[in-house]
Amino acid sequence: MTTTVGKPQIWFLTGSQHLYGPDTLQQVADQSADIQQQLVAGGLSAEIVGKPVLTDSSAIRQVMLEANADPSCLGVIAWMHTFSPAKMWITGLDTLRKPLLHLHTQHNRSLPWATIDMDFMNLNQAAHGDREFGFIQARLGVPRKTVAGHAGDPSVVTRVDAWIRAAAGYQHLRTLRLARFGDNMRDVAVTEGDKVEAELRFGVSVNTYGVNDLVAVVDAAPDDAIDALLAEYADLYELAPELARGGERHESLRYAARIEAGLRQFLTEGGFGAFTTNFEDLGGLRQLPGLAVQRLMADGYGFGGEGDWKTSALLAAVKAMGGAASFMEDYTYHFGPGDPKILGAHMLEVCPSIAADRPRVEIHPLGIGDREDPVRLVFDAAPGPGTVIGLVDLGDRFRLVANSVEVTAPDEPLPALPVARAVWKPAPSLSTSAECWLTAGGPHHTVLTKSASPETLRDFATMLQTELLLIDEDTTTHDFTDRVRWNAAYYRLSRPL
Repeated sequence: MTTTVGKPQIWFLTGSQHLYGPDTLQQVADQSADIQQQLVAGGLSAEIVGKPVLTDSSAIRQVMLEANADPSCLGVIAWMHTFSPAKMWITGLDTLRKPLLHLHTQHNRSLPWATIDMDFMNLNQAAHGDREFGFIQARLGVPRKTVAGHAGDPSVVTRVDAWIRAAAGYQHLRTLRLARFGDNMRDVAVTEGDKVEAELRFGVSVNTYGVNDLVAVVDAAPDDAIDALLAEYADLYELAPELARGGERHESLRYAARIEAGLRQFLTEGGFGAFTTNFEDLGGLRQLPGLAVQRLMADGYGFGGEGDWKTSALLAAVKAMGGAASFMEDYTYHFGPGDPKILGAHMLEVCPSIAADRPRVEIHPLGIGDREDPVRLVFDAAPGPGTVIGLVDLGDRFRLVANSVEVTAPDEPLPALPVARAVWKPAPSLSTSAECWLTAGGPHHTVLTKSASPETLRDFATMLQTELLLIDEDTTTHDFTDRVRWNAAYYRLSRPL
């Protein structure tokens, strides 16, 4: 197949063996190409790149090494069209460092009952060959996703694409550079963490930079860059009259644009894909960055407030999976009347990718940080299904905690709340969700994603070999508590000495 430059790729590997002869192997190759086309026709987030049919261990090992070395390759899909003896896959699977999906399918959707013979049986025996392949993956303990069904089935394509999105997030995290401007908020426990272990486990490189290193770049931002941003703000957002050109507080908006121009330059020149700020450590900044942070998140950057690098890295990975996602914090509850809900927000920093309508640029006092009033985007999040996910460091390992939610419109307008916000109903209920989240030690800083499905997040956790505890409509507090206990035993026993 020809490849599209710049588009992420998934390599499609088809297993067979020389026993069947060249004519059969050509049929295998032709049918493999057809399977790939059926997947592509269903709609995928990456290009499928077919590789020659694999029939011996040296070829398998070589293609795995090439997949590891190719930055455009997100992962590999493997399908055993016929019977591919699994011993020849051992060194290749042991070599592979990219995510793996085992597709258990076959070329024909239905059996030709009236004409089926042994030639047909010998060619179409994925039910046989994939079981051999499944065994060797289990024997080697290979992390992978297994999807069974016909490649033309939309549900199969959906599950494959969920894995592809997870692989995109995984690859982004593996090479992510994250800049912390200052340390984390004083005396806060959950935003602490082992940055060495994070780089070993996830690949993300986390380092701290002096806030005044950023301030120097902000102060030197050229006027033409600031003017261009101001024009963009006027085009994309509704401006509060006092911030518009000629308004009494226009200079505050101009300084917010200066922060954005300098912050973008710092991150671009350093090759950073994520960052943190801390209201306790602002150096020479005149405002807490609000508008700049929101717009950088909308462009795919990870962010964490109060120095929370774990949430920043997680958001960057989820952003790479595609779609709307934001830094978030569970702020306060609505226990009733009506459906119990959570109101999520932060001081300023919620991403406009989740906005229901055109955001409004406003300026309001901020009671912490001891700086000038900061500029920010204000909006309500768009209704619809979503997932809230957080990352914590338990000391001996990392844990992901997630909750399926339904984002809703606020019950009533919020005219006095001067920040962007999201309201959601957590599954299965507010009380059960909160009990389970607290039992798991889930963080108060999270990522709200409207597009990365729970299946994608499960696949992501599998790739990271990191625990994921999902709270959904089937969760009960007692069963969830048992799962936490059982997982603790498993992860302690599975650690290498």
